[in-house]
Amino acid sequence: MSSDQPLPSPEEIQKKLSEFMKQEFGDRVVFASPQTETVETTPPTEEPKRKEIEFNFHLKPKEVKAHLDRFVIQQEDAKKALAIAVCDHYNHVKAAERGEELRDYVKQNVLLIGPTGVGKTYLIKTIADLIGVPFVKADATKFSETGYVGGDVEDLVRELIHRADGDVNLASYGIVYLDEIDKIATPAHVIGRDVSGRGVQTNLLKLMEETEVPLRSPTDIQAQLQAAFEYQRRGGKVKRETINTKHILFIVSGAFDQMLEIIRKRVRQADIGFGGHLAESVSEAELQRRAQTEDFVKYGFEPEFIGRLPVRVVLDKLTVADLYHILKQSEGSVIKQYESSFHAFGIDVMFSDEGLHAVAEKAALENTGARGLLTVCERGLREFKFELPSSTVRQFVVTRSLVENPEAELQRILNEPAYAQRELMRQLVRDFERRFEGKHKLRMRLEPDAVEEIIERAQHANKSVTDLCRELFKDYQFGLNLVKSNAGQSEFVIPRSALADPDKFLSDWVVSSYRKEEPSA
Repeated sequence: MSSDQPLPSPEEIQKKLSEFMKQEFGDRVVFASPQTETVETTPPTEEPKRKEIEFNFHLKPKEVKAHLDRFVIQQEDAKKALAIAVCDHYNHVKAAERGEELRDYVKQNVLLIGPTGVGKTYLIKTIADLIGVPFVKADATKFSETGYVGGDVEDLVRELIHRADGDVNLASYGIVYLDEIDKIATPAHVIGRDVSGRGVQTNLLKLMEETEVPLRSPTDIQAQLQAAFEYQRRGGKVKRETINTKHILFIVSGAFDQMLEIIRKRVRQADIGFGGHLAESVSEAELQRRAQTEDFVKYGFEPEFIGRLPVRVVLDKLTVADLYHILKQSEGSVIKQYESSFHAFGIDVMFSDEGLHAVAEKAALENTGARGLLTVCERGLREFKFELPSSTVRQFVVTRSLVENPEAELQRILNEPAYAQRELMRQLVRDFERRFEGKHKLRMRLEPDAVEEIIERAQHANKSVTDLCRELFKDYQFGLNLVKSNAGQSEFVIPRSALADPDKFLSDWVVSSYRKEEPSA
């Protein structure tokens, strides 16, 4: 096109772009231009106004940790460290918004170290939800240095805007979480350009400090075409919108299994003559807690990059007991998912303590942390989801027997309706015990034959097990508190013989407590 030839009109550009898009992509992609009314009513030089919000952060570290305790079991050190780091970061953001920014403040970006399934992602997402900021997670292995095959780390920041429903200002306070960061370490033997290691570290370093990220990706064809159209509509004036990363909190994580030997070697050398065997006897988590900056540099990280991650937290591998408590106590427990799934078919499922312990034991063998819980539940309950909705069964209990031999238990439940009903009634008795303990801080445990007796009575009287338990033990909290006060006892086992006359049994127990003796059964 010659220099004296007039520029095409917006309509002509639109027509050309539409023809190009149709030729390249067919009818799958349509190039849409702004409506005529918008062009007429918006002056070419007027910039769209961003939505301004006041960032209101008022939490204290103990409040953040208390919230995390509801969803994440164990990991006490990690929850404390994250609570402090988050409060420091967002308090600084508030100070900066007021013009009181500390000149020497170091941004509290976080490095999490721990095996898979210990709650790293859950911790960060829970914090983001609590604070009310957008959250983006990705794996470091999907990125490469800009200009090479692979994703661009700047896309993470742009994704924050998407999660904030286009609110750039809110996105600028978001949290970016990058997992598998240990996979982008640059081995010492690599010579030349390392686009997926050192290059990514360099680009992340710029983001973690402070930089302006264009809202439109240079690799996004549709965004660039739209920018070209707006360029023409604005009379050749460039409009370059960006988001600043100064107040975005960056959290990275990895297992760092291969770094253990580096730490062990350094600790062993330092401990020569002072019990060098200690490096061999401590746990992996304890060894990782001894990691120093030099260990990360030897592992393959740039000193400047690891230096921008001042908060370093090690998460412990989950034990069987931890997995059980996740099932039992966490508000995000996977059993709630299964209760909801079966409820959609009109089926009530209950989980016995023995069943939860069996799930936890099997999940520990998966060696994938809390993720193993879902694997075990899905494997054991898959056929139940398939068969029960089309049967007459409307309730069942997940017992240890069911977890260990799901096929046999499914057939028994389908073939013996009374069996499933009886298991449910046993679980209701145990639920009564738990509620009694939770309400009165007294542990009352019915012996197995006493449970069977209650079930028989409930069926004979055509009344619910829960109602019968309430009747039998309606005044027990008062009497058992007297026994506790007199004899210091807080756990009570109720035999079947007590059901003949529960009030008399309790009265005898109270009298005996004054002599610090237990009544004869």
